[in-house]
This record gives sequence, structure tokens and C-alpha cells, in this order.
Amino acid sequence: MIEVQDLTKAYGPVTAVDHVSFSVNEGEILGFLGPNGAGKTTTMRILTGYLPATSGTAKIAGFDVTTDSLGARRHIGYLPEVPPLYLDMTVETYLDFVLRIKNVPADKRKGRIADALEKTNLLDKPQELIKRLSRGYKQRVGLAQALVHDPLVIILDEPTVGLDPKQIIEVRHLIKNLAGTHTIILSTHILPEVSMTCDRVVIINKGKIAAIDTPQNLTMQLKGAQRIFVEAQAPEKPFRELLAQIPGAGPIELSPARVHGRVTATIEAASGRDIRSVIAAKVVEKGWPLYELRGVNVSLEDIFLELTTDDAEHSQASN
Repeated sequence: MIEVQDLTKAYGPVTAVDHVSFSVNEGEILGFLGPNGAGKTTTMRILTGYLPATSGTAKIAGFDVTTDSLGARRHIGYLPEVPPLYLDMTVETYLDFVLRIKNVPADKRKGRIADALEKTNLLDKPQELIKRLSRGYKQRVGLAQALVHDPLVIILDEPTVGLDPKQIIEVRHLIKNLAGTHTIILSTHILPEVSMTCDRVVIINKGKIAAIDTPQNLTMQLKGAQRIFVEAQAPEKPFRELLAQIPGAGPIELSPARVHGRVTATIEAASGRDIRSVIAAKVVEKGWPLYELRGVNVSLEDIFLELTTDDAEHSQASN
């Protein structure tokens, strides 16, 4: 449904998007992640026809966004970071205006508006002036305009900005319910949102693709995907030295435990190596009481930091 090949956008000597390639299957939800300035919004603006690419191609439902921009845009619903609202219109009038500029036939507009209001929980606000709505409700109106014309592709740039926790959950359910009948690209800084909502993840950093996979596969495939947590009653320096000598043990983060005299350690294990039994045997051999020993799953946040942070010490400190 979406095909991006070697997409590049340069502003003079600065390359904001650098030969980006990815695809999104029909009915799939793709999470688009990256730090500020990584190129996420620029990529979305190219896909929606707001910006021209310097080179490369992007197709929406088979339509090239450069050579057939109108054809591509007919199949897109877009919610930018700042919703494109006309504050002096009522919610219903605004959605009708959106349908008119999308050339939706008059006999279908009423039904499309009702459907969008229901999906975004705005059924009690159709006659409300947009400027009188709270920030959260304005965001809902922005979502409604993105889906009111029933597009094949929906592109959402930070769709939960300004929403309270209850509204965020509602938007997540809405996005999940749209999958299957719509193809969705979702840009967000809220990493749990990606794990709970998206089928696949694209991580972009400095304009380049750093990883593409499911959240589950990313945690399994990246180096250091296994961590081990251990708590024992032991002196810190000898404890660190003991752990460092175990084959397959990588970087070690040591800290005092809550109980006086105990120490905890988080050990990066080599990929495919389960060294928990060796740790247990070595600690017991030393005569140190062992209180806890378990594997720790790598989170999407850990992966994001590993792929997008240049400072390795900062990444370790965040774990």
C-alpha cells in the first residue's frame, strides 16, 4: 500500500532524509520512531505531498506522490503535529468543509461526518465552535478530519499530543480498530504506544533507517538482547571482579541494594548465552548469600536508545 524507495531530502548541505526505504502492507500499522530532528516529520510531509523529495520515490496505493500527487492525496488522511483547524467553524461545519475539498459526493457527507464523530467520541460536540474546545478535543477534531473521507492510508504525526491518559487509551483503541480497513503510519515519542499499537517499527536516526522489524523481533535480534539481574550479599569490588570473569558476560552495572550489605548487578550477556547457572554457582562457591537471579527483557526504549544515542555511557545509564 505504501512503497518508499531511496527517499532523500536535502536542504543545501544538510540532508534531512538520507536514502530511506521501507514499505507498509495493506491494513498494517507501522510505528515511525526517532529523536527530534531525525527526519520523521520530513518523511511524512513528502509522503503527503507537502514537500517535494530531492530524489527517490514514494507511492501511495500505487500513485507516485511526485508525478501524481493529486491521485496519491485522494487516498491519504493526514494529521500533522499541529491539527489544521479553522477555529471559527463548528466541528460539523469543519468536517463538511474537509469533505467538500476532498470532493466527497453530497449524499455521502452526512454519513461520513456521523461516522467520524462516533469514532473520535465527538458525538456531543458537532455544533461546538472549535476555538471553544479544550486542547484534547481539538486533537480529536484533527483525527476526525484525517479519517472523515474514509482514506486507504492514514498518516498520524504525534496523534496523542495534548490528550489526557483516558483519551490516549481511547485513541489507541481507535487506531487499532482502524487497522485492517486502513493502512496507518504512526509517528510518536511514546514508546509503549508503539508496542501496544503497531505491527512493525521503523527507527530513523539522523535521516537514515536504523532498524525495521516487529517490536518483538527487535528485542530478540539486537546485540545485548539479554540482561541478567542478580542480588547478593557481597563486597562490591570482589563481586564485580567475579562477574567480569564469567565467559559471555558483557558490561556490568553495579549498585547498592535497598537492604544494607547487599549489592545488585545488571549484566549484559552475549547473544544466545544464558549464564545464570554459572553466576549462581560462582556466587555460592564464594559463600555469598544469593537473593535474586533472573533474566531481564530488553524494552523498546532500550533499543531506541541503543540505536539513536551516540553516547554509550548515556545509553547504559538509562537502562
